[in-house]
Amino acid sequence: MENSAAGNSALETDASKDAPENVPGTPGRRPRNRRRVLIASVAGCAVLGGVLVLLPWGQGGTRAPGPAPGAQALAAVTAGVPAALPDLAVLIDERERHLRAHPGDARSWAVLGAAYVEQGRRTAEPEYYPKAEKALRTSLKERDPNAEALAGMAALANARRDFGAARTWGEAALKADRKRWTTYPPLIDAYTGLGDHKAAKRTLDRLLELRSGPAVQARAAAVYRDRGWREDAAVALSDAAAGAEAPAERAAYLERAGQLAWERGDLDVALRHFQEAVRLDPDQRAALAGQGRTLAALGRTTEALNAYRAALAKQPLPEYALELGELYESLGLGRAARVQYDLLRERAARAAAGGVDDELVLGHFEADHGDPESAVQRLRTEWRRQPGVAVADALGWALHRSGEHKEALKFARLANDQKRGGGVRSALYVYHQGMIELELRMSGAARRHLQEALRINPHFSPTRVPLAEATLKELGEPSVEDVPDMDAEPKRR
Repeated sequence: MENSAAGNSALETDASKDAPENVPGTPGRRPRNRRRVLIASVAGCAVLGGVLVLLPWGQGGTRAPGPAPGAQALAAVTAGVPAALPDLAVLIDERERHLRAHPGDARSWAVLGAAYVEQGRRTAEPEYYPKAEKALRTSLKERDPNAEALAGMAALANARRDFGAARTWGEAALKADRKRWTTYPPLIDAYTGLGDHKAAKRTLDRLLELRSGPAVQARAAAVYRDRGWREDAAVALSDAAAGAEAPAERAAYLERAGQLAWERGDLDVALRHFQEAVRLDPDQRAALAGQGRTLAALGRTTEALNAYRAALAKQPLPEYALELGELYESLGLGRAARVQYDLLRERAARAAAGGVDDELVLGHFEADHGDPESAVQRLRTEWRRQPGVAVADALGWALHRSGEHKEALKFARLANDQKRGGGVRSALYVYHQGMIELELRMSGAARRHLQEALRINPHFSPTRVPLAEATLKELGEPSVEDVPDMDAEPKRR
């Protein structure tokens, strides 16, 4: 009876809002007659992004009727493939009704919990996370060990940006069942968030031994991107999109391909990826935000603002509000920017009530638009908890903004240190290092890093790119003093 009561409490609130995407997997090889996605090389770039060409199904352009929405989402939740939000809403409703009649069904509790996690992630409504936790813990009470529920708890912790807890839950899930391949992706995310890229790569290698197919290829692409292997990431995403079974799944992989293209400054390719993702799945809000980012860089400002507003309407993430606010600032619209910054604070507070850690985005915001000392305090705590590459960059920049330039440079170098295991080629990270070096009168290093940032992505920020260009113009051409004499005798110690 105790378990039933705990279970029913997880069903008390209405979950019929927009439902989230999910991540299940599909087996290995790509069928020849299915829709294929070709990512073609762009001039000067080996592979990364290219043009996506969607080819028709089979010879007649038709396919057999798909499963019912609830069954599609069930396959998604249990197999690691993104699902359409309406299908996921149907699944949640079915599981809730089933569990009212069968409160001892541990597997259904695990499925419901995983669906709630995705609902929270896709809609940016953190109220779903406590519901997910109740459902998953009820599943564990009904059956323990329970790899499905343990992996669900790991995914929940990742969604809340609690990577330490995600690692604990993910390792417990592996201990319960090492052959269950869907246990591995949340653990890879946890290791990445903690800055342990070697463990993330080892876990991916084990996953690749167990499974192939689109979901695994997309997971591999994320690891490759974090290690700076852009061409490998692009190829893996191309294969994932080609083998995707459902429109929502394909849209998720195209959004990631768009992000890769954006990061290298290939605007036309990025925009095509993002637009196709939204066409396939109108609820793909990350792709809408990507459109906003790309359209702004192309100078299509009105379209960019509309895309950002549409993304925020259904997935009001604090980082989207920050990006839109900075776009308004670049246009001289300070009041509109402040509205977005107020929204950012409000959404971060709501997220915290649902157990979500938004200290990273708050640190970014406070460093550039609020109180840099507050940003340092937040990010020092975050660094102690989960010392990932993104936190190293943000903390370094906050220290710089608060006047602690020497310590700032240590963290900036960590963020850009490939030997440390990250290797992400981020224009923003390199820009930060260059500006810190400028403050320390290291003009040669500053020039090199600002030039590198603009080579990586000439459009990486509407506010920072003009600053980088102006700084480089002021620095001028390198002098002889900036160039080390390679023929000089090394100094003896």
